[in-house]
Amino acid sequence: MRFQAPQLGAMGVTFTAMRACQFAALITVIGLSSFMINEVTTAERNPPSELIGTLTVAVTSVIYVVITYILYYDNMLPLLATSIMDGLLLIASIVVASLIGKPLSKLNCAAIPVASTDDLTNFWATVSFSDTASAITKTLSYPTFVSADQTTCYEIKTVWGFSIALCVLFAFSSLVCVGLWHRVRREGGSSTASVKDIEG
Repeated sequence: MRFQAPQLGAMGVTFTAMRACQFAALITVIGLSSFMINEVTTAERNPPSELIGTLTVAVTSVIYVVITYILYYDNMLPLLATSIMDGLLLIASIVVASLIGKPLSKLNCAAIPVASTDDLTNFWATVSFSDTASAITKTLSYPTFVSADQTTCYEIKTVWGFSIALCVLFAFSSLVCVGLWHRVRREGGSSTASVKDIEG
């Protein structure tokens, strides 16, 4: 059995590169978000909704990225629908980047002291909540979380950076899918037909 990706020129190579970069960025976001959520739950607090939302979007996106590339590799990808879906994920990535980046733009991580795990646990256990709802649910506010210690600050800024990168990647992949769709149509295919191999 011979495995070979569709030969769709530079746009096909670009699509493959975009999907590889998206996968790597999403796995990084999932890993860091999961680690931070675990730290908060270990301290018997509910993680900020911004972290939960980031993890949800990242997990959904990585499943989508893997499935669409498998379909592309097997010449079964509906390119126009994929372009639309990439556009929707672009919007979701913009929302995530905006929410998690709001308190970070003016935050200097280097000025925050480094804290040990025990220090963080004690900090989160004694933190005061700004409203009654937070006190009842034990939800840690996001601004408090990002300023807890230097390591957490750098981790969340890394997530923010990858979220911004994902905005760019999904914008490019959406445009590439439109280009591939036009090329397949010009060669005699359609937006819903299987992607066919084209010689160099």
